[in-house]
Amino acid sequence: MRFSAYTALLAIVPALVICTPVLEAEALKPRTLGATGSYTISGLGNRKKQLIACGANELDLAIAMLETERMSTDYTYGDGKSGDAANFGVFKQNWGMLRQSVSRYSGKSANDYNTGAELNSNLCLDIQLRHESQNHFGEGLWFAGHRNGATGLSNPNTQDIQNYKDAVYWIRNQLYYYNNGVDMTSDVRFWVDVPAI
Repeated sequence: MRFSAYTALLAIVPALVICTPVLEAEALKPRTLGATGSYTISGLGNRKKQLIACGANELDLAIAMLETERMSTDYTYGDGKSGDAANFGVFKQNWGMLRQSVSRYSGKSANDYNTGAELNSNLCLDIQLRHESQNHFGEGLWFAGHRNGATGLSNPNTQDIQNYKDAVYWIRNQLYYYNNGVDMTSDVRFWVDVPAI
């Protein structure tokens, strides 16, 4: 039996499809989200630049933007929480995850949560420790624990955690991929309706 060039091509097409990387356009497909939008906040572009100068990437900007309107730490101390649930910095990182994942807080207990307040006034440290924490847990598990603490770490595949990740990724895409990345340093704030917990 003789194979034609056409037959040979048909034989390798499935392998090519399997090995082809996801195109950027595929990665940017809209996700199923709640309400989304954007508006301008005077001076927000300067705040984004401050984060970038401390090593923030587009994912960092998106997390900070989802957590607080001005990407700041002017929320209630500890985010109104204490112990491992207390949140600090522009990302509202929880103390439980910080003390498990970053060398700076190794050996600290839940009762030492006030130590995390230094992130509220040290932006570069805040970013450095978010990266260290994510490197420790991996991105998926980091998101789970960030969203839902110890419960999220032990049960990382809930719909609420997925909704939170999708919201962050949507904001990241608006900042970095659309409009030639101009919104990485513009005064535009993107938002997604994700309930606080």
